[in-house]
Amino acid sequence: MDSHIPVLLREVLSFLEPRPGMRILDGTLGLGGHALALLQAAVAAGIPEASLLGLDRDGQALALACRRLLPFGERVQAVRAAFSEAAEILKSRGWERVDFALADVGTSSLQLDSPERGFSFLRDGPLDMRMDQRQEETAERLVNTASFSRLRRILAEWGEEPLAGRIAGAIVEARAREPILTTARLARVVESAYPARRRAAARNHPATRTFQALRMEVNSEVSELKAFLRAVVPNLAPGGRIAVISFHSLEDRLVKYFFRDEARDGLRSPALRVLTAKPVEASPEERAANPRSRSAKLRVAEKL
Repeated sequence: MDSHIPVLLREVLSFLEPRPGMRILDGTLGLGGHALALLQAAVAAGIPEASLLGLDRDGQALALACRRLLPFGERVQAVRAAFSEAAEILKSRGWERVDFALADVGTSSLQLDSPERGFSFLRDGPLDMRMDQRQEETAERLVNTASFSRLRRILAEWGEEPLAGRIAGAIVEARAREPILTTARLARVVESAYPARRRAAARNHPATRTFQALRMEVNSEVSELKAFLRAVVPNLAPGGRIAVISFHSLEDRLVKYFFRDEARDGLRSPALRVLTAKPVEASPEERAANPRSRSAKLRVAEKL
């Protein structure tokens, strides 16, 4: 946990405007790195009463975050919940006003670095990919039961994979011989679907987009992010801000267009003011120190 590096931390803090009685919502508490820094920044600004409500559907991460945030006592509430439950939780906790909301929608280092979680093909493990291990759907179940057309759609839509059809066909053919149960076998199946010349020219492993797409489908990531945005904006206090860190173009476009639509005067109420004309990206220094920050994009908007 000590090696956890929150992405775009300096940039997130630059948009924090501490105010008396401040309430911070961290929709992806993860290992608590952003939450800890936000609370420390509030204290440093003379707002020691600032409180934080953290959500995360990963029970393992939530437990570690609670340990990290223990010094803040009752000013921190941590709830095991998905984005789609945000509106209900805010209401049940009496948080009709949020001053700063954050969502870091990337996969956490804890998930990526744990082979038993099945998020990465870099370490062999079971095909799991669940952020919430209470849910029934797993990548193993999806890969071995989804139809060819569904697999092709998932890979094309969520992974933006140009060889979606070839890969879906390879998966269906391979699972007919023997169920695909591990990350290493799935990676080999995907790699086999790539022409040799294309494999040689690729900057990333051929399975990168496939793993991304399957993870997004297993965890309903796009619909969950939409639900979070719709829940938080009505609960932002005037002048309150919402910040979202995304890691690929689908998520970034979703946030961009949501903020843009909410910022159109006269069409929706209450409106937002977009504070980031272009997404904020990691500095060269951060990219060198933390390669996972290279694809991170931060967008921020303010309630009018």
